[in-house]
Amino acid sequence: MELFIEQSLNGLQLGLTIFLLAAGLTLVFGIMGVINLAHGSLFMVGAYGAALTAAKTGSWILGIAGGLAASALTGFLVEVAIVRRLYHRDHLYQVLATFGLILFFNGLVALLVGRAPLLMETPKALSGFVEILPGIPYPTYRLAVMAVGLTVALGLWLFIARTRTGMLIRAGSTNRSMVAALGVDIGRLYTLVFSLGAMLAGLAGLMVGPIRSVQIGMGEQVLILTFLVIVIGGIGSIRGAFVGSILIGLVDTLGRAYLPSLFKVFLTGSIADGLAGTLSSILIYLVMAVVLVVRPRGLFPVSE
Repeated sequence: MELFIEQSLNGLQLGLTIFLLAAGLTLVFGIMGVINLAHGSLFMVGAYGAALTAAKTGSWILGIAGGLAASALTGFLVEVAIVRRLYHRDHLYQVLATFGLILFFNGLVALLVGRAPLLMETPKALSGFVEILPGIPYPTYRLAVMAVGLTVALGLWLFIARTRTGMLIRAGSTNRSMVAALGVDIGRLYTLVFSLGAMLAGLAGLMVGPIRSVQIGMGEQVLILTFLVIVIGGIGSIRGAFVGSILIGLVDTLGRAYLPSLFKVFLTGSIADGLAGTLSSILIYLVMAVVLVVRPRGLFPVSE
């Protein structure tokens, strides 16, 4: 029981971290129609910005500000210099251009910082444990990550669904020409959306920093999960991104925790471990396949 609760919380924390990436990519991909493979690089930029700022100033709060600023500014520059030229292009151009950005950012970070991973310390106020149930301690920092993810999810939903800017973003995704004809600067609006998505990716990166090392290419490791979440949840749906992220986080974490023990009931140790490891890696893709069979447009397509 203790293991199940701990692994469920780990899955929830992973899911909420993925949601921050998926929410930003949903805004860019679902609303703006741009396939941005470099979204993981913005995740990396946020982590490096926070780690370097915190190491230089000795303040974790300033590190957060540095990470958010670095990712938002990078997103702004990428949109102005490159992405806005791709809105009316075929998706192949978008894939090629943003893949090139991955190589550029990885090379730039290696040139400026080096290839050695950076260690980002957990804030002292969040370095302990909380006894969530008698005899079941859980890291305070991971609970804080979950709290941030839930807060951002609520704030993002309110922003998209309840504000005038959110209304314009939704309208622009449906008919960009009509919104522009009504006097709205659609170019500035899309720059805002892209920068917001970049900042959410950077937030995910800086929160992951104390859990694992900050290193080159760290964003590519979670980018595939992010695209899976968008497909499962429904392209362009913030609600779908949230539900899909939680689902993938729980399935991935619980699968890796329990499948080895399950297979050892029927098979010998080495065979069970090998088969469980393989199945654990493809379990999330099986979940996506099942969802798409039942709901071909995802769990919460935007039309609904």
